[in-house]
Amino acid sequence: MVNPHREGNMDAAPWTIEVICEALGDPTLSKRFLGEINKAPVDQLVPVFRKWEQIASRLVAAEQRGRELAAADQRGEELPADLVDRTEWITQEAARIRARGAA
Repeated sequence: MVNPHREGNMDAAPWTIEVICEALGDPTLSKRFLGEINKAPVDQLVPVFRKWEQIASRLVAAEQRGRELAAADQRGEELPADLVDRTEWITQEAARIRARGAA
């Protein structure tokens, strides 16, 4: 299935469990999401779903923004002045998250 949210059209289709799993882009995160949604009591299904919908939405938006910035850079365009290279921080944060087993 093609995820319309990954194609840059955030309103193309409703978020579903399948779409969220695909948008998370990582089998470990998808497994964590499925575990939470499967174990949630009925009164917590919507809040758990909404939490992961927001996570997936932010990941898709960040990915799209990254692609746009990379394309602008490739074209030789000036990148936004407020753009900060966060590569080192992201690498450290990812290592920290992996160390605690969350991702």
